[in-house]
Amino acid sequence: MSTLTINDRHSLEKFLGMSGGYVLNFSDRTFGEFMSEAANIDIHSETYTSGGTSKANKLRTYWKLETDYNVGKLILFLVDYSSAHGLNATDDGPATLERCKQIASRLLAGAPTLESLKTHAKNLDAGHLAAQIRRMESSVDADPGLAIGTAKELIETVCKTILAERGKPISGTPDIPTLTKETFKELKLVPDGVPDSAKGSEVIKRLLSNLGTVGNGLAELRGLYGSGHGKHAQASGLKPRHAKLAVGAASSLATFLFETHLETK
Repeated sequence: MSTLTINDRHSLEKFLGMSGGYVLNFSDRTFGEFMSEAANIDIHSETYTSGGTSKANKLRTYWKLETDYNVGKLILFLVDYSSAHGLNATDDGPATLERCKQIASRLLAGAPTLESLKTHAKNLDAGHLAAQIRRMESSVDADPGLAIGTAKELIETVCKTILAERGKPISGTPDIPTLTKETFKELKLVPDGVPDSAKGSEVIKRLLSNLGTVGNGLAELRGLYGSGHGKHAQASGLKPRHAKLAVGAASSLATFLFETHLETK
């Protein structure tokens, strides 16, 4: 659920002309096409019609259900679309446009960005990886435990994908320390692989050593607070900020591994 305030909603509705059901110049069909491209969802599905079937009400429901990151990203898409087509339903166009940009920036601030990872998933045609990315995005605020659990699973998927593409799959059910160790070895990322003569070798070794602990740390965090393990009735979970840390760390490691894989295979 997003943290849009009443004033935020007023500014956005004014900008989009939603009081009259306008929502820029979209027809039902083009609105559906726009939302599919911008947010990768079917805005006409039952999920978004619980508050009414008009375009404006579907958009209000989207704002209510989705995370700050997804809502902020959509607002920027709408701003860009309106600017490109010379559309604005208000008299003070530039001022309202600027307020909408500020709202989007606030919602996106501190949210882990997964755009690079999405690109890799798309290029690799990795449907399971794409599903994990969507699950993390949607659960960071709504279900931090699920986001943390999925972040750990993401590292496993990335390592298995890279090893399989390089003809070095690991049989059985290897744990995450084994997967990350073998992936680092295959990509020649192990700290010992950095020659002492390299400029800044000690810093590089230290960074690589710390990077190797990300997967292990996520596995431990998942065991303590994430999804996949039963908890006693009074157990308190971690907050969205902790989930953002876990997702951000997993995304950074996964993106680095994929980019190294592509550059060296």
